[in-house]
Amino acid sequence: MGRWKPPPPKSSPYITSTGFEALREELKMLWLRRRDVVKALSAAAAEGDRSENAEYIYRKKELGGIDYRIRYLQKRMPNLTVVTDNPTTERVFFGAWVSLEKEDGEEVEYRIVGPDETDTKTGFISMDSPLAKALLKKSLDDEVTLTLQGERTDYLITGIRYN
Repeated sequence: MGRWKPPPPKSSPYITSTGFEALREELKMLWLRRRDVVKALSAAAAEGDRSENAEYIYRKKELGGIDYRIRYLQKRMPNLTVVTDNPTTERVFFGAWVSLEKEDGEEVEYRIVGPDETDTKTGFISMDSPLAKALLKKSLDDEVTLTLQGERTDYLITGIRYN
């Protein structure tokens, strides 16, 4: 039996302008970091026996990780569509900050963004996520029901805003 697995589904090609700038800055910082790692790698390689040289092995793995991320960003960024227009509507679309009230009374707020800029700590959720898909095109005071892994959660949309 092989190790093949199907490729993941394509993620949406949309991103906010601040998210695109963050990716551009990350790519720039990766190139700077790569330069430092290559210097450290060549210094470690000059020490002699590479098979037992922990510094050499570590730097080689670090360089591989940096190169992987650089390749990914260089392939992904040209295909992204930067969304700058905010709709003048009271419905939920890309880029919206959505305030929700759970059935237990807890208030949460999420921003619907592209998959490349999701961050649960700041409340940025991917437009490809089940919650965002359920929220899209809904209006203020609409109820949204989300069922994940057999658990049902009801939300009430209490606010929609765009920056």
